[in-house]
Amino acid sequence: MSSTKNSRIGEEIWKTRVDKVNAELVTLTYGTIVAQLCQDYDSNYHDVNKQLDKMGYNIGMRLIEDFLAKSGVGRCVNFRETADMIAKVGFKIFLNVTPTVTNWTSDNTQFSLIFEDNPLADFVELPDDGRAQDELWFSNILCGVLRGSLEMVQMQIEAHFVSDVLRGDDTTEMRVSLVRYIEDEMPPEEE
Repeated sequence: MSSTKNSRIGEEIWKTRVDKVNAELVTLTYGTIVAQLCQDYDSNYHDVNKQLDKMGYNIGMRLIEDFLAKSGVGRCVNFRETADMIAKVGFKIFLNVTPTVTNWTSDNTQFSLIFEDNPLADFVELPDDGRAQDELWFSNILCGVLRGSLEMVQMQIEAHFVSDVLRGDDTTEMRVSLVRYIEDEMPPEEE
């Protein structure tokens, strides 16, 4: 499937088949969740990052069904096509943003998503405790969403942020790596 076709699919679904929720409501609700996690984990930002990833993973495992139902797309032929589908259809449908896919490795198993806009980070300032700027990945839930959703379509990946404008970086960049394709595994036979 061509990149241009994926862009059209994402735009069409966003316009016609997605129930919209007020973006400010989503942003403020998400910000409240992150703030509560920071409080619950006594500002241990590594644990907050883990919890955000875990929450995202659980969301992604369910979100993929909605994605497949709304998009009507079939299986991607390779990881490059998967990346294009994530950026131009997945992120468009659910967050109305289209990150740029770039920085591929020569073996086509790693790429970056560069976010011009990140609706989760609107109206956000990280805690000014001297550590949050270095340790908290505010939008880490998105890494978990990708892990959970791609696992459900037989791809084990790792995802992590390498930069974030909230931390004073020039860009918000997520790095995505294909670990392996998961073979359809049959449950062990009962004896």
